[in-house]
Amino acid sequence: MFTRALPGTVANARRSATYNGGVHNELLPGQDLVEAGLADLQSGRESVPALLVSIGAPRLRRLGVRLPATIPSPEQRLYELLALRDPDSAHGRYNALIRRLVSYERAAECAR
Repeated sequence: MFTRALPGTVANARRSATYNGGVHNELLPGQDLVEAGLADLQSGRESVPALLVSIGAPRLRRLGVRLPATIPSPEQRLYELLALRDPDSAHGRYNALIRRLVSYERAAECAR
């Protein structure tokens, strides 16, 4: 006979723990960009990830991320860097990168 676990029961808690057991911070969306940006900032490199982390610095700090010195005017510099590589797609790529940063920040807030 099939029995259904009700919310809050031991069976449901076990199933939930199994389902959520593999979720770790390194699996957050955009984690790769944030980690690369932190490493680049630490090394003094101006890169797409470093500029992205500089854009998100205020929110990342509120989340408890320790940041090295950030890059001034990161929004403009990121757009200019993307436009140098391919002017026709710079706007779309800029927006996609910002969406990845925001996805990371939201996921990190939920994981707290």
